[in-house]
Formats: sequence, C-alpha cells, structure tokens
Amino acid sequence: MLHLIIFTPLIAALLIMIGAPARKTALLASILTLALAVWAFLLFDESNRDTFMYVSSWAILPEWHLAFKVGLDGLSLIMVLLAAIVTVAAVWFTGKIENHENAFYACLLFISGGAIGAFASMDLFFFYAFHELALIPTFLLIGIWGSGNRSAAAWKITIYLSAGSFILLLGLILLYQSMPAAHRTFDMIELKKYAALIPPEAQRNIYLLLLIGFGVLVSLFPFHSWAPEAYASAPAPAAMLHAGVLKKFGLYGLLRLAIPLVPAGRAILDRSVGCSVAR
Repeated sequence: MLHLIIFTPLIAALLIMIGAPARKTALLASILTLALAVWAFLLFDESNRDTFMYVSSWAILPEWHLAFKVGLDGLSLIMVLLAAIVTVAAVWFTGKIENHENAFYACLLFISGGAIGAFASMDLFFFYAFHELALIPTFLLIGIWGSGNRSAAAWKITIYLSAGSFILLLGLILLYQSMPAAHRTFDMIELKKYAALIPPEAQRNIYLLLLIGFGVLVSLFPFHSWAPEAYASAPAPAAMLHAGVLKKFGLYGLLRLAIPLVPAGRAILDRSVGCSVAR
C-alpha cells in the first residue's frame, strides 16, 4: 500500500508527460493517493505511534547496507497525509494553463511524489534523493509559469535551496562517515541505535551542518529571504505544495535526524551559543 501512495503521483506524472490527459490524470492520481493515505491512517495502530508500520525493504547495494526501505510512524504518517490532502487541493484549484499544460501538471505530481517519498523513506539515500526530485519541478514552476519578477525569484530560490541541499548532503555524508566502520549504514533505525558511538566533537559538526541545511530548506532565520519572493511569484498550486508540504521537509528532517541522532553535538553547540550571548 505504501508503495502505491509513493509511486501513484510519480507514475501519473510520467503518463502525463507522454500524452495522457493532464488534468484528468492528475486529479485521478491525487484522489487515489489521498484515498490510500486515509486508508493507511485509519489502519494505523495509534498505540504504537513510535513504531514503524507498513515497512518494506528492497536491497540495492548490500555491501553498503543501501536499500529502498520505506515505512510510516506517527510523525511520517501525518506528513504523508498532509501531502496527499494538499496535492488534491493544488490540482483541483489549478486554473486554465495556457502553455505546456501537461508539463505543469507533471511538475505538481513530481513535487507531491517526491515529498511523500521523502517522508516515507527510512533510508538516508532515498530520504535525500526524493527531496531533490521534488525540488527541481519547483524551480520550473516558478520560472516558467510564475508571475511578476519570476526569473529573479526562480534563480534566487534555486541558489538558496541548492546551497541548503548541498550543505545537508555534507552533513549526511559526515554522519555516515563518523559511524564506526562496522556499523555504517543508511538505515535510519540502525543509525539511531549506534549514533551514540559518534564522538561529541563530530556530533557537533554534524548537527551544525544539518541545522544549516535543513534551516535553509525550512527558511529558518537568517536563511529565509528566498521565501517571500518565491511565493509571490509562484503560481498558486506550486506555492500550496511548496509552502504546505515541501517546506515542512526541513522541520521534519530536524525532528527525524538532527535532534535525536546527535544530541551531544546539539548540547555542545547550545552551550557555545549560550556562552557567546553571555559575553
């Protein structure tokens, strides 16, 4: 069921790109995705909200412990349900598209599928890859179908979010490399078990990179200046999906990775900031 929730928007986007009726296909796919997400929500065992359900895993590179692993706990389930609801709203309220209608709807569905895949991923590689899949259509929607000074807004959001994604990637690589060699893995559950083995100084560097990377994506001060121009120029459906869903990826990442995996690094950084403020 979870695979259907993730891949229904993506498959529909591909079908639209090869000529399927754009609006009808997008609306049908978004409604189906929402129905599946609601079904997953209704079947979810609330007494075990911290435990992942609907877990499945396909080995990709066993020697690297890399696998396409997805699942939902209470937090990720809410985010997936939110993404499905906003996708239906974004597609439903899209007005007439004068130019490249198929590409427009395909971009909306790629954002939706990428965001849902990121929230459902239990593997660091696919967690990052799905988010990047969702970012690229955002730039296109603003640059091609936006209004006002759309070119400048598209470039600004591209530069900011690309920089944030690169810093985030560095943080994830450092997290992986800082694990003892025998326990290196992309699996978030396994990372949570063995992250305490990372030295505090390395945890501080990891936390700082993750904080900046996710902070840019969520437009945390002082990395927020891209947001007003981007949302002012973006077409309404794109703004709905980015502000309502994709932007939440930054906060979700902080709650899922930065805070629970490297608490010692966060404590060191908090003390450093506190001492600087005191002086």
